[in-house]
Amino acid sequence: MAINIFLAILVTSLATFLSRFLGFISSVKIKETSKLFRWFNCLAYSTLAAVIARTVIFPVGVLEEATYLSRFLIVFPIYQICLLVTAFIFGEFSFFWKFFKKMMKRFKLKNS
Repeated sequence: MAINIFLAILVTSLATFLSRFLGFISSVKIKETSKLFRWFNCLAYSTLAAVIARTVIFPVGVLEEATYLSRFLIVFPIYQICLLVTAFIFGEFSFFWKFFKKMMKRFKLKNS
């Protein structure tokens, strides 16, 4: 079982990094608005989403004992923080900060 999980993570990581590497290599020739670029981008993000969803829905080890709610409450903020840190590194912090604030407004509890 552990080897299958390791293999799944390895394959999805390779798919993500391969698409990013190909995007980097061909960045001069392929525009960001092209269908090929969008396809690689969708592939990378869908792979990441699948890995995160698998961790939450089908956990292994210590996470098996945690409830779905507690897993979601842990994964969601960590993902948001990672998104902001990555955006800061690549100089897109202001865009993602606005996006983050918009998301947080949706989750804000309104007083009735």
